[in-house]
Amino acid sequence: MKRLDGRVALITGAASGIGRASAILFAQEGAKVVACDRAEAVDETASMIKNAGGSALSIKMDASSEAEVTAAVDRAVGEFGTLDVLYANAGVSGGFRNFLELSAQDWMDVLSVNLIGVYLAIKHAARIMVPNKKGAIVCTASVAGIRSGAGGAPYSASKAGVISLTQTSANLLAGTGVRINAVCPGIIETGMTKPIFDRAKERGTEGKIGQLNPLKRYGHPEEIAHMALFLASDEASYVNGQAFPVDGGLSTSHPVAGRWG
Repeated sequence: MKRLDGRVALITGAASGIGRASAILFAQEGAKVVACDRAEAVDETASMIKNAGGSALSIKMDASSEAEVTAAVDRAVGEFGTLDVLYANAGVSGGFRNFLELSAQDWMDVLSVNLIGVYLAIKHAARIMVPNKKGAIVCTASVAGIRSGAGGAPYSASKAGVISLTQTSANLLAGTGVRINAVCPGIIETGMTKPIFDRAKERGTEGKIGQLNPLKRYGHPEEIAHMALFLASDEASYVNGQAFPVDGGLSTSHPVAGRWG
């Protein structure tokens, strides 16, 4: 039996990158996928799944809008009857502006999607899952939320917030049968990190991306999708309130110029 056979999974940020890879993988594992994103390309994600014989629905949705999140969850239930899995993956980088030049609005633009948006997804998924006494929620945090050096201040703070929200929510949902965990990606080649990869290609240093982690390479969206799948599946039935780095080992050490031995 496939790991998500017969289950309904809603994935935010599903137009590209980690979200698209996860939507495709979840569908391959038997899920009926509700792919959500504010980008038009979310329709392509659903089409890819359906063309491969899977079941999918695409919804244009702003993760920071409670009205749109509510409508997306209601439509998922209306189309497929229930909601078993939520992957709150939508996020924005906030760019690479100088720390002292950031405005309050710059912070709000990031926090509204990366943190408040995750809360809204959890809140409205939980109103379906709690009465059913079961459900699995996965959130995309980041190694930037674990310690400094992997992102700008608003982005890093938002992802630290996602880790805390995951821990807090797991306890606030105690006894409901709903599990919630987070994935903390390292440097992954996605649309969000495209500027980093483009600059490296211009300098001829693409091969150095990811050199600070023990695997000496960057990651791929599919590698995060497989962790999300595990956490969403019954294989992780006793895993709750945790944040898992998937970063080639980057978060195991403080970056140093050289290595011993």
